[in-house]
Amino acid sequence: MNFLKLIRYQNLLLLAFMQLIFRYGFLKFQNIPLALNHFQYGLLVLSTVLIAAAGYIINDIFDQDTDNENKPHKVFIGKGISENLGYNLYFALNVTGVGIGFYLSNVIQKPSFAGAFIIIAATLYMYATSLKQMLLIGNVIVALLLSFSVLIIGLFDLLPATYEGNRAEMGVLFSMLIDYAIFAFIINFMREIVKDMEDVNGDYNQGMSTLPIAIGVKRTSTVVFVLGIIATLILLWYINSYLMSNNLYFAVIYGLLFVVAPLILFVTKIWNASSKKEFAWLSTILKWVIFFGILSVLIITLNIKYNAKG
Repeated sequence: MNFLKLIRYQNLLLLAFMQLIFRYGFLKFQNIPLALNHFQYGLLVLSTVLIAAAGYIINDIFDQDTDNENKPHKVFIGKGISENLGYNLYFALNVTGVGIGFYLSNVIQKPSFAGAFIIIAATLYMYATSLKQMLLIGNVIVALLLSFSVLIIGLFDLLPATYEGNRAEMGVLFSMLIDYAIFAFIINFMREIVKDMEDVNGDYNQGMSTLPIAIGVKRTSTVVFVLGIIATLILLWYINSYLMSNNLYFAVIYGLLFVVAPLILFVTKIWNASSKKEFAWLSTILKWVIFFGILSVLIITLNIKYNAKG
């Protein structure tokens, strides 16, 4: 159990769930060829999860002092497992994840794509060692990496199966992946800032440079409030333009109840939030927004399929 907690298994399960939903709850419902078979796609998910797990471990190794102050009950490096074992796990997970990436890149006859796995692993290391201490840079990197875990599905499953005859259809599907990647970026970027607000005292004592430290918690709340309003308006526009206009009423109801409503709740609460407990709760709300947002691709797909039968 200590090892599972160490690598933040809930976040890794969410990552795997997201990639599986996009493949089996969306792409497999389309009448298109896919480049990877079931086993190979499973390896793509595994590789992503292993590299992400390695990133969590190296981050925990370099974050021991900060975590001991901010979240002492969640510290495992130096308590649950030794730092030396942590480094060994980090190395083993990265080597395995990148190795799988090399294999898959050759399977789809795009060997240069293996560089993506190396870049992700290297970026996570740089994030843990230096980039996270730079104002907003760390937040952007974490949000971008989650977005890329959506786009990598298109790179490995759609792009290699694209030819002149299906280029337009594949382009539409890839654009939908981009839409979800943008959604994941915005919500996760907000969540990373909220987590910085939760940990502001410990981060300050450790000499970190985060937005709440730079401009204060109250002003940061205003920034996140504005971002939340923008995200809500974008979602409402998307629902009206793409779901309502296509009579996907079940998907509309789902989106309003499970994605937009929690986001509105977040926006109304972030304005006056001030305690560590409140920020932790708001961070959890955004995690659920991401979860239900991911699940919406299955809801939309089923709604389209149901309408077609009707």
